[in-house]
Amino acid sequence: MASLKVPASVPPPYEDAEQLNKAFKGWGTNEGLIISILAHRNAAQRNLIRQVYAEAYGQDLLKDLDKELSSDFERVVLLWTLDLAERDAYLANEATKRFTSSNWVLMEIACTRSSHDLFKARQAYHARYKKSLEEDVAYHTTGDFRKLLVPLVSAFRYEGEEVNTMLAKSEAKILHEKISDKAYSDDEIIRILTTRSKAQLNATLNHYNNAFGNAINKNLKEDADNEFLKLLRATIKCLTYPEKYFEKLLRLAIKKIGTDEWALTRVVTTRAEVDMERIKEEYHRRNSVTLDHDIAGEASGDYERMLLALIGHGDA
Repeated sequence: MASLKVPASVPPPYEDAEQLNKAFKGWGTNEGLIISILAHRNAAQRNLIRQVYAEAYGQDLLKDLDKELSSDFERVVLLWTLDLAERDAYLANEATKRFTSSNWVLMEIACTRSSHDLFKARQAYHARYKKSLEEDVAYHTTGDFRKLLVPLVSAFRYEGEEVNTMLAKSEAKILHEKISDKAYSDDEIIRILTTRSKAQLNATLNHYNNAFGNAINKNLKEDADNEFLKLLRATIKCLTYPEKYFEKLLRLAIKKIGTDEWALTRVVTTRAEVDMERIKEEYHRRNSVTLDHDIAGEASGDYERMLLALIGHGDA
C-alpha cells in the first residue's frame, strides 16, 4: 500500500552516491538533485547508498546532509534517509527530551509498528543511546501515562489473525465494567491494550460495540479535557484504525494556525512506505480534498517538493 514512486530502473548505488556528492559541491547545494534521488529510493536502496557513500568519500551521508541543508527540508530529508529502526529510535528519544517531549509520539511508535519493527527500534535505541527505550520512557513519564506507555513500548504482540471469541467477549465485559466505573487506568484495561494482538483487540472492541451499544472510544469521552483519556482513545485508534489516527493528525497539523511541520514531516516519512495510500484515501473521504492539495497549500519550496514526492504525487 506504499505511495512511494520508485523508478522502474534504478541506477546502481555508487552512481546515486556520486550524484549526491556532486549535489553538495560548488557554490550552492543542488536540492532538486537530492530530492530526485532520495525521495525515489526505498529503504533498502537508501541504506545501500549510505554504505557506498561512506566507503567512497569517508563521510557519513547523514552528516553531509545535515551540513548542507536547513530547516524543515533538512528534517524531512534526514528522517527519510535514516534506517527505519534508527528513525523510530531517534523519534522516541526526542519524545523523551524536555523541550520535545511527547507521550503521543511514544504511543504512536509503540502502537502502529509491527512487533518486529518495534523490537528492532528498541535494539537501535540500545545501540545509539546506550540505554533502553523502556528505562527512558519510565524515567521521563509519570502516573497513569507511565503506567500505559512503558508496557506499550515494551510489547511484542502476536501478529497472526487467530482470534479467541470467548476471550473477546469476556475482555469486552471487563473493559465495559472498568470504564463504567471510570477506572480508566485500571490494571486490566492496561493489560488488555498492551498485550493482546491487534486481531484479538479488534474482535474484543467489535464485541464491546455490539454488546453495549457504543464504540469504546465514545464511552471514553466522558471528560473531554482529560489528557490521559485522550491518549487512551488515540492508543485504541492506532491499534485498530491507524489510517484514521494519521488522517486526523495530518488534518490538525495542516489546518491549525501555523502548520505543525514536525507532525507533518513525521507522518509522511514514517508512513510513506507503509500505509500512505490508505491514509490519503481516508483524508480525501474526510476532507473532500486530496492530501497533496492541502500540503501544496501549506508547505513551500524544497520542503513541499520532498513531501509531495514521498506521498507519491508529482515528479519532484
